Amino acid sequence: MESYSFSIDGGTFHMSDSATLSEADAEAFAARCREFLESADTSGGFGGAKAFLAQAAEAGFGGIVFDEAYGGAGLSRDHDRIWRAEKAKFGSPDSEFVISQGMCLPVLNDFGTEEQKRTYMPDNISGTTMWCQMFSEPGAGSDVASLQTKAELDGDEWIINGQKVWTTLAHKSDYGVLIARTNPDVVKHAGISMFIVDMRAPGVEIRPIHQIDGGTHFNEVFFTDLRVPKENLLGELNNGWNQATAMLMYERVAIGSLGGGSLRQPNYATLKEIAVKNGRIGDPVVRDQLMKLYAMETTKAMVAMRARAEMKAGKAPGPGGSLGKLFGSQIFWYFREIAQNIMGTEATAWELEGDQAESMHLRVLNSFQAGIAGGTDEVQRNIIGDRVLGLPREPSADKGVPFRELKVGTQTS
Repeated sequence: MESYSFSIDGGTFHMSDSATLSEADAEAFAARCREFLESADTSGGFGGAKAFLAQAAEAGFGGIVFDEAYGGAGLSRDHDRIWRAEKAKFGSPDSEFVISQGMCLPVLNDFGTEEQKRTYMPDNISGTTMWCQMFSEPGAGSDVASLQTKAELDGDEWIINGQKVWTTLAHKSDYGVLIARTNPDVVKHAGISMFIVDMRAPGVEIRPIHQIDGGTHFNEVFFTDLRVPKENLLGELNNGWNQATAMLMYERVAIGSLGGGSLRQPNYATLKEIAVKNGRIGDPVVRDQLMKLYAMETTKAMVAMRARAEMKAGKAPGPGGSLGKLFGSQIFWYFREIAQNIMGTEATAWELEGDQAESMHLRVLNSFQAGIAGGTDEVQRNIIGDRVLGLPREPSADKGVPFRELKVGTQTS
C-alpha cells in the first residue's frame, strides 16, 4: 500500500492508495461489488441507508479508502471509483449519509487524533452513527468566517454558545463537526477552531425548518452553555478556518460527484422515459432540450472523474469541486424547465395519481436548493474566478482587522 498527500493552505493531508488495478483485477472487484449490491438492502431512505452501510461494512465495502484500523477497507482510489460506479446503478442507496461520510469522515481522518479516529470513524463508516456539519449562521452564510458562535475554555471543557442554521439532518445526527470562534482578538479567519459535538448533549437544541415540499431536512441548532470535553477539539487550536476550507472542498467534491465514477446521465434518462410515455419524444424542441441535458450531465461526470483523478495524483480537492457543484446546480435548474415543459402541471401537482407525478414534484421543488446547499452559485463563481481564472479578488474592508472590532452579521455592538 502506497501513500500520497496533498496540501491546502499549508496543511498536509494523507490518503492511501495502491498501484493502478489491472483490467482483470478491476473486473473481478466490480463483479464482487455487483454480487453484494444485488443482495443488499438498497431501498434508500434513512433506515435503508443505515442497513445498507452496516451490510457494506460487514462485507468489506465500507470506507473503501480508509485504513482498516479505523473501520475502513484499506483499498485504493481505483477500488473506490469502481465501487461508486456500481453503487450508482442501484440509485446510491446511502445518499442520506453524503455529509456524514463525504465530508465529516475525511475530515476526521485528516485532522483527528489517533484516539478520535479509532473512537469515531468505525461507527461513521458502518452507519451506526450519522454526522452533520455546523458552519452557517444567521449572520454568516456565504461569509462563514464572520461566525459568532464562541467556544471558551473552562478547565477541561469548552463552553460553547451560539447558533447554527441550515444544518442538514441535525435532527437525525448523533455527532456534528462544528466551527466556533476561540480567539476574537485576531482577524476573523485566524481565530476559529473545530470541534466534535455530541448532538444529544445538554445545551443543544435542534429546531426543524419546514420546507416547501413538506419536509424538515434542515434545522436551526442552538447552543446554550454546551460543555464539550477538551479532547473534542478537532485538529489544531485556531486552525479551524483552514480545516473548514478543506471540509468545504470535500463537500463540493461529494455534491458535485454524487454517484460519480462513471459517465452517467440520470436526469436525462428520467426525462427521456417520461417524454416517451407522454408522446413528446418526437417533439423537436423536447429532443433538443434532452440532448442538451445529456451533454451537460456527461460533462459534469467528466469533471467529477477528473477531480477524483487529481486527488489520486496527490492534488487538493480544489476548484474542480466548485466547477462540478456549480454545473450540477445549472443542471437542476434546466431539469426543472424541461420537466415542466414535458409534464405540465404534473411536474408540480402531487395530488395527481401515480408515483411519477409525486416523485417529480419533489424533484422539481428540491431543485431550488441546488444553488444554495454546499455554497451558493455566487460563491462558487468567486472561487472559480479567483482560483481557476486568476481574476483579482473583490476588495475586503475587514482585511487585517481583529474580529472583535468588526460589525459583522447580526452583531449590534
